[in-house]
Amino acid sequence: MAFSKYLRCRLPVLLFVFQGVLLLIFVLFTTYDGHTDAASQPSDVDPAGNQLYAFFSLFQDIQLMLLVGLGLLLAFMKGYGVSAVAYNFLLSNFCMQWALIVQGFIYHYHEGKIHLGLYNLLTAEFATVAVLISAGAILGRTSPIQLLLMAVDIGGSVTVHVFSCYFGLGASIALYRSGLQTGHPKETPSYISDLLSLVGAIFLWVFWPSFVSVLVHPGDGQHRAVLHTWVALSASVLTTFAISSLLEKKGKVSMGHLQNATLAGGVAIGTVADMAINPGGAFLLGILSSLACILGFKYMTPFLANKLRIQDQCGIHNLHGLPGIIGAVAGIATILLVPDEAYGHQLYHKDTGNTETAWKDGLMVDRTTWGLKSWAKWSTWVREEEKFIPSVGL
Repeated sequence: MAFSKYLRCRLPVLLFVFQGVLLLIFVLFTTYDGHTDAASQPSDVDPAGNQLYAFFSLFQDIQLMLLVGLGLLLAFMKGYGVSAVAYNFLLSNFCMQWALIVQGFIYHYHEGKIHLGLYNLLTAEFATVAVLISAGAILGRTSPIQLLLMAVDIGGSVTVHVFSCYFGLGASIALYRSGLQTGHPKETPSYISDLLSLVGAIFLWVFWPSFVSVLVHPGDGQHRAVLHTWVALSASVLTTFAISSLLEKKGKVSMGHLQNATLAGGVAIGTVADMAINPGGAFLLGILSSLACILGFKYMTPFLANKLRIQDQCGIHNLHGLPGIIGAVAGIATILLVPDEAYGHQLYHKDTGNTETAWKDGLMVDRTTWGLKSWAKWSTWVREEEKFIPSVGL
């Protein structure tokens, strides 16, 4: 009864207040950017040169990844499948609206207005991915209110995999319950939930090159990003089947490994996707990241749960944390080992002109500090709300 009253009162109030505040901000403080405003276009403008035609297909790909791919991937628990998909839909829209305003005031506010266009939606999607990954660590153990407030804490961040992984694990520590140390009956997947989750993973696999390459400078760099991402992902698939069959009883491939480790190459390649690493380097990253992911599920997840009291519901540490660290090390090695001549005359341009990529990657330290402070505040609040945590799905 308490949970019913909680949802019927607090959730609508939060959403109505949030929408009312954002409506006021949108009316008073937003306008079009240079690619969207008709009045700012010169008389001889070429419509084909509008930013829409460069970004829209990639924007749609990432929308599918967020709402369909990630939503289905999180539906692996039979007791929370509907909740996972529905709350993923709610959280995605909540985060994108919040990120549009926060990023708008920080990066796109001038002349008294936030200038919005398709590029703002793309960067808001990256912020949303960070929140959804973090939510994977506490899937089934939180109410909608707690998920939304976590989104407000970290929704401005665009550092995706590593940051969101460890923020999510920090939230999991705050929600630790000793009674769930050995698992919960509703965590057990069913045939249908495993099938839906695998379909979601394949959706993500198909559209991952768009996710990695969308903010890379157009041209050969973006071309390399797509090529490297596909090579790394493909290497992850074959490695996953081989290693999973080797480690599992009777040579049977684990569905959990297929749903996660096949995507690990896409996580690891993100740091170096547009660098001159050679397709062989991308292939090696795909193998190493999927191997780390599978070993993480086999050995690291039980260790975190039993020894460190960290319950990682979706295995985000194995899919996002470990491959993300591998990718970071690969990025350092690439910068140190690849000669400048590999980039030709575009080296200077890549170091200074790619403002979108630099902006996306350059916030890691500041955003991580912000995230740690936010986690401390969120974990204190969430303990007071434990009695409202749902015991069943939607």
